[in-house]
Amino acid sequence: MSSTERGDQNDQGRIEQIREWLTEHKLQAVGTIWATGVAGSLIYNLRKSPHLSPSVKLIHARLHAQALTLAALVGAATIEWWEHRTGKKAERYHDSLDI
Repeated sequence: MSSTERGDQNDQGRIEQIREWLTEHKLQAVGTIWATGVAGSLIYNLRKSPHLSPSVKLIHARLHAQALTLAALVGAATIEWWEHRTGKKAERYHDSLDI
């Protein structure tokens, strides 16, 4: 096995680990995206728009974070739908229950 193939397998394993974590922790991921959106927007507005009042900067930050959160929720809903469609979620719950 060449080093390129091992590197590809490591990348696929890491992507699978990230996907599994995101599947198990959807709400934490959405909350993190929201907080990052607020912080990033505030920093951007502080540097690029010094003439705006602090309340306007806060409103803009909230709106930007809200848009990011909606996009993250749509992504989480899509993942949930895909898992139900492919049967992965049903298999996971079946394995954890003694039926």
